[in-house]
Amino acid sequence: MTHTHATMTCPYCGFQKEETMPVDACQRFYRCANCDAVLKPKPGDCCVFCSYGSAPCPPKQNDDRVR
Repeated sequence: MTHTHATMTCPYCGFQKEETMPVDACQRFYRCANCDAVLKPKPGDCCVFCSYGSAPCPPKQNDDRVR
């Protein structure tokens, strides 16, 4: 089962917000609704959900399931 929602946690202020993830693409940027910081993926991650979300993005979930 592919998860399409994840709780994003800002590494700067700790603010958390549930977001809907795109099912067919990786999201490269995310703006924190609290402190306005623009988050980018950590080295080695494909998107911000893989770096700061409670679940990896759907493309990564599907890729891992194939292996």
